[in-house]
Amino acid sequence: MTNTANIAKGLEGVLFTETRLTFINGAEGILTHLGIPIQEWAEKSTFEELSLALLDGELPTAAELARFDADLKANRAVPQGLLDVISAMPRGIHPMQALRTAVSYLGLLDPQAEETTEEARRAIAIRMIAQFATVIAAINRAQEGQEIVAPRMDLTHAGNFLYMLTGKEPTEEQARLFDIALVLHADHGMNASTFTAIATASTLSDMYSCITSAVGALKGPLHGGANEAVMDMLDEVGTPENAEAYITAKLDRKEKIMGVGHRVYKYFDPRSRVLRDYAAHVANKEGKSNYYQILETIERVVVERMGSRGIYPNVDFYSGTVYSDLGIRKEYFTPIFALARISGWCASVIEYTRDNRLLRPDAVYTGARDQHYVPLQERQ
Repeated sequence: MTNTANIAKGLEGVLFTETRLTFINGAEGILTHLGIPIQEWAEKSTFEELSLALLDGELPTAAELARFDADLKANRAVPQGLLDVISAMPRGIHPMQALRTAVSYLGLLDPQAEETTEEARRAIAIRMIAQFATVIAAINRAQEGQEIVAPRMDLTHAGNFLYMLTGKEPTEEQARLFDIALVLHADHGMNASTFTAIATASTLSDMYSCITSAVGALKGPLHGGANEAVMDMLDEVGTPENAEAYITAKLDRKEKIMGVGHRVYKYFDPRSRVLRDYAAHVANKEGKSNYYQILETIERVVVERMGSRGIYPNVDFYSGTVYSDLGIRKEYFTPIFALARISGWCASVIEYTRDNRLLRPDAVYTGARDQHYVPLQERQ
């Protein structure tokens, strides 16, 4: 009889390393970076500052942040060879497929790609944080048959991405709203894609391989694609008047509600509370209240029916409506997740490899025993 009592399905509750970057208390709905609550990062900081803080493990000085911002801007442009590859990609592919290929191809073009010292990893991280925005915007433009827009040096990271994506300079409010969304998604502990990046890094593989692995993990609908599925659900509901009956029927059938529930949080995901407020603001200002009213109703019914079991809306519940209001197509919600999470991926790889140990878990064997090889001609 095989003892499976100690198997942690999905590695839930398994501790494999230490980190100073992100702390999560799922029971109380707490998320901090460097000990600072996510609500404060969203209200007072920027994606650029949080990215640098994660890379260095401390709040930067004004001079350090200015230097980092200048480095990001100097590295926004990507090689023409990569833009040619992006333009030649088949139309109609999912942008995460394109991003996975583009990240790997970037590694072919970087003369520093094979270096694995901390200094080299940090330099590559800065280039990737800067270039993810350019690559994702270029993929979107190429897939729509539009001319790729070159980056501008006078815009923030968030504002520049929206400019490259749409060809129009965003308003200050739009750029700030998108910046907050990036801050909220920059890091989130040992999620599947971050763990995948670390697992690859533990073999002392190169930084581009680590991040390509992470992109592949994020592509899965159980990780990065949930906010896409939320928008599909909203389109299926159609109108706010249909929302309560729709969601009640799904709960009665015990069907999964996208954007609801979390492996870690057993209370409201604190990021969802921030995004809910901004989604409400945008809906009221732009007259796009349809989606928001549907989400309000779904949240109320879900909390009434499932809150006692620790099931609440997560960050994906409202993020899709915010992106949609910024004119971003739902197919690009997951790449935008990557645009933010690249900072956390790179920071976690750098942190882990300072005291590296090859990840090599084990498994309980449940197959046959005491068997012998049967010649092919004797098998039934």
